[in-house]
Amino acid sequence: MLTGWRLALSKLFIIPQRYVLAIMALLAIANAYTMRVCLNLAITQMVKKTVAVEGDAHFDPDACPDMNVVSNSSMTDLKNFYRQDDEVVLFEWSEATQGLLLSAFYYGYVLTHIPGGMLAERYGGKWVLGLGLLSTAICTFLTPMMVKMGGATALFILRVVEGFGEGPTMPALMAMVSRWSPKEERARMGAIVFGGAQIGNIAGSYFSGLIMHSGSWENVFYMFGGIGLAWFILWTVLCYSTPNTHPYISDSEKKFLNENVDSLIHSKKQTLDPVPWKALLRSVPLWCLIIAAIGHDWGYFTMVTDLPKYMTDVLKFNIKSAGLLSAIPYVAMWIASFFFGLLCDFCVKNRYHSIKNARKIYTTIAATGPGICIIMASYSGCDTTLAVFWFIFAMTLMGAYYSGMKINALDITPNYAGTTTAMVNGIAAISGIISPYLIGLLTPQSTLKQWRVAFWVCLAVLVITNIVYIIFAKGEQLWWDDVQKHGYPADWKHGPLPTKSKDTEDSKNTERTEKQ
Repeated sequence: MLTGWRLALSKLFIIPQRYVLAIMALLAIANAYTMRVCLNLAITQMVKKTVAVEGDAHFDPDACPDMNVVSNSSMTDLKNFYRQDDEVVLFEWSEATQGLLLSAFYYGYVLTHIPGGMLAERYGGKWVLGLGLLSTAICTFLTPMMVKMGGATALFILRVVEGFGEGPTMPALMAMVSRWSPKEERARMGAIVFGGAQIGNIAGSYFSGLIMHSGSWENVFYMFGGIGLAWFILWTVLCYSTPNTHPYISDSEKKFLNENVDSLIHSKKQTLDPVPWKALLRSVPLWCLIIAAIGHDWGYFTMVTDLPKYMTDVLKFNIKSAGLLSAIPYVAMWIASFFFGLLCDFCVKNRYHSIKNARKIYTTIAATGPGICIIMASYSGCDTTLAVFWFIFAMTLMGAYYSGMKINALDITPNYAGTTTAMVNGIAAISGIISPYLIGLLTPQSTLKQWRVAFWVCLAVLVITNIVYIIFAKGEQLWWDDVQKHGYPADWKHGPLPTKSKDTEDSKNTERTEKQ
C-alpha cells in the first residue's frame, strides 16, 4: 500500500498511470519518427538542383509547370530552393545516392530489433527504449557537423548508427504495453501510442518545411535532436517497465492491472520460460504477420520517405508548401487511427466480430485502400489538388493499421510480445532498405511516368501480402506462448520447449530468503 511521498505523488496525476505511459510512449514514437524522417524533406534542400529544358537529353515534356523557375537555361536554378550565401553547404548527389542515404537508417534499424526485444523482456523496456532514443537524439544533433566533414559517406554511417538506436523502440514499447494494457483497452491504447508515428511525421514534415523556408537545413537536425534529449529526461522520471515496479502508481490501478492484464497474471504464476524459438520460427500465424508487415512497411515507407520528393520534384511545390502538404496526410491518418480504434473496441466488446476478424478487416482497409489511392494520385497528373486529395485519403485509410495487424502480436503472443514484435518489425523494415533505393533507381529523372511505375509496384506488394494475412492470421493466444495453459498440439513433433529449471529457481529463492 502506498504511503508518504509515494501516496502524495500518485494523487497529483488526474489520469491513470497506464495512460501517462501511453502519452509518453506516444511522444517517444513521435520523437523517433521526427528524427527518422527529418532527412526526407531536408535532403531536398541539401542537394543542388537544376531543371532540364527543351533540348536537354532528360527533358520531360509531361513535367508539371514550375512556378519557381526564374530563367530558361539548361542549368536553371529554383527560386528559394537554397539560400544564396556561403554558409549553406549543398551537395551533388544523384537520385540513386539519395535513395541509398534515405534507406541507410534501416540497415541499423533491422539489426537491433531482436536483441532489443529480448533485452526489453528480460530487463524491462524503460531503459532499452530510453537509451536507444537518447543515442539517436545525439546523432541527429551532430548530423550537420558530420555531413559537412565527411559528405555522403559520413551521413550514411551516421544514419546507420541512428537506426541502431531506434531499432529497439517498437519491441521495447510492445513489451511495456503488453504489461500495461487490459485486453478491452488494447486497441484504444494502441491508437494512442502508435498514433505518435503520425505526430512525428506531421511535425517532422511541417516544421522542417517552415524552418528551411526561412533558414537552413542544418537547423532541422538541431531542433529535433534537442527535443529528443528533452524527452529522455521526462521519460526517466515518469515511466516504468511494469505496474509492479512503478513506485507511485495507485493501489487500485495496480490491483486492476494485475487482475486484467494477461502477461501480469502469467508472471505471478511463474517466471517466464526462455523464448521458444523452435515453435516461434515454425508459427504460420507469426510468419503471415511478418509478411503483412512487409507489405504495410513498403507502402508506408514509400509515402513517408519519398512523398516530399514527389511533392518537390514532380508536383513542383516549394519547400514550405511541400512541408505542409506532406504533413496533412499524417494528420488524417492520426485522426482516423482513433476512429478505427474506438470502432474496433466497440465491435469486439459487443461481439459484432471476433478479434481475429477485426485484425483482418482493419488490415485490409489499411493495405488495399492506400495502394489504390496512390495509383489514383499518380494518374491525377499535374492536378495538384486532386493528387494531394488522394494522398490524404490514402493515409486516412492507413489509420486502420493500428487496430489491425499492428497490435496482433499482443493478441497471439502477449508473453513474448517484445521478441515477436522485434521479428515482425525487424524483418519488415527490410522494406525501408529496398523501397527508397528501388524508387531512386526507378525514378532517375524523377518524372511522373517513372513515379507511376514505382506506385504500381507498391500496390502489388500491398495486395499480395494482405491476401496472405487474410488466409493465415489468428487473433487468439498461440499455444507456445503459454504451454502450461494450452499444452502441446497433437501434430507437434519437434520435442518439448525449453523451460526454466525449477531447481535453479528454488535455489535462487532459498538464497534470497537466507539474505533476508
